[in-house]
Amino acid sequence: MVLYLGDDEIRRLLGWDPLIAAMEDALAAFSAGRVIQPVRDMLTIEEGRRYLGVMPAVTENAMGAKLVSFYPGNAGSGVASHHAMILLFRTDSGEPLAVMDGGLITERRTAAVSAAATRHLARPDARVLALFGSGVQAEAHLHALRRVRDFAEIRVWSRTAAHARRFAERHGIAAMAAEDAARNADVVVTATSAVEPILRGAWLKSGVHVNAVGSPRPGWRELDDAAMANALVVDSRAAVMQESGDVILSKAKISAELGEIFAGTASVPAGMTTVFKSVGLAVEDIAAARLVYDLAMAR
Repeated sequence: MVLYLGDDEIRRLLGWDPLIAAMEDALAAFSAGRVIQPVRDMLTIEEGRRYLGVMPAVTENAMGAKLVSFYPGNAGSGVASHHAMILLFRTDSGEPLAVMDGGLITERRTAAVSAAATRHLARPDARVLALFGSGVQAEAHLHALRRVRDFAEIRVWSRTAAHARRFAERHGIAAMAAEDAARNADVVVTATSAVEPILRGAWLKSGVHVNAVGSPRPGWRELDDAAMANALVVDSRAAVMQESGDVILSKAKISAELGEIFAGTASVPAGMTTVFKSVGLAVEDIAAARLVYDLAMAR
C-alpha cells in the first residue's frame, strides 16, 4: 500500500533536531558524490509569475522526486507562492512507498539547512538575528535557528511594513527598517522574492553570517556585490551557477559547498564574514521525506 501523508501529519512527525541532522548527512553525501541528482528543471510558464520545478534524486536509502510550483504572482492574494508534492520509492525494488504534501517539507528543510549552516559558520556567541522577509520561510527560520543559537534580540524587515509589524507582534520581536535590522546583527536571513538587492554589504558587521535563501532565479538578487564578496558557501556549485542571480551576477568566488563543511573536507577561517547561498536541492526533499516516512512507519 502506498502511504499518503498530508501536511498535518508531517507537522506532527517532523521535529527540528532530527531534520537538521538529516540535512547535514544528506548534503555531506551530495558533496561527496554519493547522490544522483540533476540540477532542477524549472519550466517557465510566465516569466516573473508562474514556474514549475521538477526535482528528482537518488540517495543510498531513498529515491524520489518533487514537483513544485513557484508562483510569485500569488503575492498578496492569500494563496501561497509555493505548492509541492513528493513521491518516495524504494531504492532496491523501485516500488512506490509514499506520496506526501511537499509544502511543509520544503519550508522546514530549507530552514533546517540554514540552521545547520548557522551552527557551523556563525559565531558561537551570536545573539542578534535579523530576518528579511515576513512569510513562511522567515517564520520557519525563526524556529529553526533558535535550535542552534540562543538569540537575545530578533529583528524583522519586510518590503510591506504592515506585514513586518504583524510578524513582529505575533512573535514578540522588533520590526524595523532594513538597514537598522542588519546593523550589528550576528546572523541575517534573507527570505524574499526580491529582484534587486535588499541587503547591502555596507550594513554588515565583520564576522556576521548570512543565510540567503530567496530570489531563486538567475536574474534576481537579494544581496549586493559587497555582501557577496565575503566567504561564499553554497549548497551546490552546479545549481547556483544556473539558478542564483546573487552568484551569477556578482561573479562571486565560491569557497565551498556546505556539504564539504559538514564532512570536514573544506573549512572557512573562524571570524570571517560568511554568506550561505541556498537554492534548495532535491536531495534535501528526498532525505526529509524518507525521515518522515520512517517516523510514520515506526508509529
